[in-house]
Amino acid sequence: MRVIREAFPDELAGNVVVPTMGALHSGHDALINRAVQEARARSAPAVVTVFVNPTQFNDPKDLDVYPRTFEADTAMCERLGVDAVYAPPVDAVYPPGVEIPVGDLPTIATEPGLEDHYRPGHLEGVAQVVRRLFVLTRPAAACFGEKDWQQLQLVTQMSANERLGIEIIGVPTAREADGLASSSRNVHLKGAAREQAAAISRGLRAAGLESTPELAEQTLQEVLREADIPFEYATVRDAATLMPPTPGSISHRALVAAPVGGTRLIDNAPWPWDGR
Repeated sequence: MRVIREAFPDELAGNVVVPTMGALHSGHDALINRAVQEARARSAPAVVTVFVNPTQFNDPKDLDVYPRTFEADTAMCERLGVDAVYAPPVDAVYPPGVEIPVGDLPTIATEPGLEDHYRPGHLEGVAQVVRRLFVLTRPAAACFGEKDWQQLQLVTQMSANERLGIEIIGVPTAREADGLASSSRNVHLKGAAREQAAAISRGLRAAGLESTPELAEQTLQEVLREADIPFEYATVRDAATLMPPTPGSISHRALVAAPVGGTRLIDNAPWPWDGR
């Protein structure tokens, strides 16, 4: 496996890429495995990028404390069959004196009132860095986890709108034994907070059994309140636009963002629940 820190080599173009900020955990296994499988089917390289993107952090303190575990990250990638890890320095992604455009953002990054509202600037940073990493790595396909559903829809729409010619592959959320969505943030959940956090996935499952989006949203919120989780949002939306459902909505997504024990968690699931 190659570790690349400077210019990305031309011979690895046409790859299947997994953009990450490092701190890889068991939840990344499924994401990376899917990329490796897809790459083998295409006779293409499988690439993981590791870049802690400063423009995604609206609080500089979060950037400072974000975990850096590069040796463990590369070991995981090698174990899973990745061909190359691309870990560029900041000035390779954002060259000094060069303006890197955010570009025209799809409305999903500005209107739903979800991550766009509670993390101002975050999705703009995602769009900026993903576009830049696509330019640098020149992939044929890219894998993103469904846990960050709004991010996944943003990148999917951005790729289609800008005709980037990159297939965006969504990979189902990996979950721990109690249903909690795998995340690098889970290490901060201790004792009672860890048990409390499991109510998020319980609420999503309970919501998925309801007969209408309205009832699903009510049930989701009730489960969170019973667990004393003060959610930022707990809602059911159109899965593609993330706007409130309309009679013409084809598919739906239940979405949650909530602080638990001082740690902000996000999760989502299809409505109706499909068992994932």
